[in-house]
Amino acid sequence: MPRLPKPADVSKLPGALRLYKVSSVITGVFLLLLCAEMVIKYSFGHEIEMAGPQGFLALVPTDTVTAVNLSTGILIAHGWFYVLYLFADFRLWSLMRWPFWRFVLIALGGVVPTLSFFVEIPTARTVKRFLSENAVKTAAVAEKAEATA
Repeated sequence: MPRLPKPADVSKLPGALRLYKVSSVITGVFLLLLCAEMVIKYSFGHEIEMAGPQGFLALVPTDTVTAVNLSTGILIAHGWFYVLYLFADFRLWSLMRWPFWRFVLIALGGVVPTLSFFVEIPTARTVKRFLSENAVKTAAVAEKAEATA
């Protein structure tokens, strides 16, 4: 029998789901940008330079960037957004009390290109279904929390 979220945690689920959905899309987009940048760098020997002498955005040979190295910026941004994605994944996973394999599957979404887009849809659908099926319980818990505050 699957474990259900604790009644006290149900009110935290909408916020956790919102953070997960946003971080999933941002991480997925940056991962695709990172993959494109890696192809450009290792297949064609160029990096992306921003605000350099060749214009706002330019492809320059590797290790000749004189302005802002956008290739490195994409790499760093994806890394930090992946940390946020892992936090959102852990928060949603722990609130929903899912098995560990599900946490790993969702975490892979930030590493395998386009997987975050495919994993986010059924994950969000599962949480939304749980919230809609337990809407009455959720309202009762929220009223009880407001009464005690």
